[in-house]
Amino acid sequence: MKVKILSRNPDDYLRETKRDIHKVPRNYDPTLHPFEAAREYTRALNAVKLDRVFAKPFIGSLDGHLEGISVLSKHPKSLSLAGSGSFDGEVRLWNLPTRKCLRRIQAHDGYVRGIAFTNDGQRFITIGDDKTLKTWRTDAPGFDESDLPTNTIISKTLLNGISYNYKTSQYATCGEVCQLWEESRNEPVRSFQWGADSAYHIAFNLVEQHLLSICANDRSITFYDTREAGPVRKMVLAMRSNQVAWNPMEAFTYTVANEDYNSYTFDTRKMASAICVHKGHISAVISVDYSPTGLEFVTGSYDRTLRIYPINKTFSRDVYHTKRMQRITNVLWSMDDKYVLSASDEMNIRIWKARASEKLGLAVPREKANFRYQEALKRKFEAFPQIRSIAKHRHVPKYLHRASEQHRQMFLKEKRKEANRRSHSKPGSVPFVSEKKQPIVEEKS
Repeated sequence: MKVKILSRNPDDYLRETKRDIHKVPRNYDPTLHPFEAAREYTRALNAVKLDRVFAKPFIGSLDGHLEGISVLSKHPKSLSLAGSGSFDGEVRLWNLPTRKCLRRIQAHDGYVRGIAFTNDGQRFITIGDDKTLKTWRTDAPGFDESDLPTNTIISKTLLNGISYNYKTSQYATCGEVCQLWEESRNEPVRSFQWGADSAYHIAFNLVEQHLLSICANDRSITFYDTREAGPVRKMVLAMRSNQVAWNPMEAFTYTVANEDYNSYTFDTRKMASAICVHKGHISAVISVDYSPTGLEFVTGSYDRTLRIYPINKTFSRDVYHTKRMQRITNVLWSMDDKYVLSASDEMNIRIWKARASEKLGLAVPREKANFRYQEALKRKFEAFPQIRSIAKHRHVPKYLHRASEQHRQMFLKEKRKEANRRSHSKPGSVPFVSEKKQPIVEEKS
């Protein structure tokens, strides 16, 4: 005679200690859970609502400058240290966690054009309108020491921008001529120039150490290879580009902040058209900076707002603004991917959370698992109308809302005019030009 009995292993339901969570057996057969999708949708709806409830991105401000802030720079080794320069020639070093000024230096006579930390972070180089390059120690001087630069170089040309190469310990400056420097020499190692009377921004590629890009006054973006004698490629856009930011994870991708209120992401392997056109601003985009993950970037504009874009999306996922913030002059994304810094011309540096509703501070493992689960649910149901409308809704100032709607109507009107002109013309006489190709006027190599 065969007898069937139920048997349970104590390891499946007994806790090792009283602090452990009770083990609950669960059968994952979908036929036993007919309402699982409905429950997950409700959880996703609650999660996206809580995101909007706890969306408080502004953390604090760093005040003390007596003039508008022209430039920001982040330390390559320390997450808590940042530098800023203002229109009156003053340079300050800040401790971000305590929001205190560590050093105050009257570095230049006039506009501070750039600050660049060295690869070890022990020194930093500043340039200004007085045509000087000055090297300073990052640490504050001792009690009986004077706060003077360790080295001063007088340039023969005007200097507008500086970028440090952390792999080769060289740095480059731009102005009337693009020059490559070494710290051990007081004369430039090499000079580059290609048809532009002046350049105002320069940036080394973060992956390919010999590649650098320059924004010039002739609306061009020029690429140089420090190993070659001449320039590599030049691209001319319809309007001026204010800044270029290289993707830290992809050597061939870069984003341009343009005067036509848009940002453009390009691939150097195929520059005939942009990868993506990023819209939303209602004034010139002045500054752009990538997150260390390379998946998002932040832009600052003269419309007094910051916008955070995914690299492959047309519209921003978030927009930051305050009542007293004026025109943005520079933005930075912190190296730990948690904070965004913005400098504006009303003498303030503001610190924001990179994700508006993210909890700051320590989180226990169960909290982290719950946050990951909520993010997965929001991605799963992001296309549902109710969840999409809640996730995209932002309170913006009235002037911004009205101007955005006006720009949208202008864009739709131009599209209608183009479609009508094409439909009433001879086939092929009015070619279709993609929006990704419109800003590009010329490409040289």
